[in-house]
Amino acid sequence: MAEIVNLRRFKKTKARDDAAKQADERRAQFGRTKAEKNKSAAEKALEAGKLDAHKRDD
Repeated sequence: MAEIVNLRRFKKTKARDDAAKQADERRAQFGRTKAEKNKSAAEKALEAGKLDAHKRDD
């Protein structure tokens, strides 16, 4: 036989798990320090400069 499940408890547990998962994703996406943001911006600018240096003028 199947195990009896309390649907309200299941729904609340699922909602909590989904919220925790979304919070982890957002922490990974937005949870960087100012120094990390500045470093990545500087790396992006350096890469863009290297790419522009190799462009050919027509």
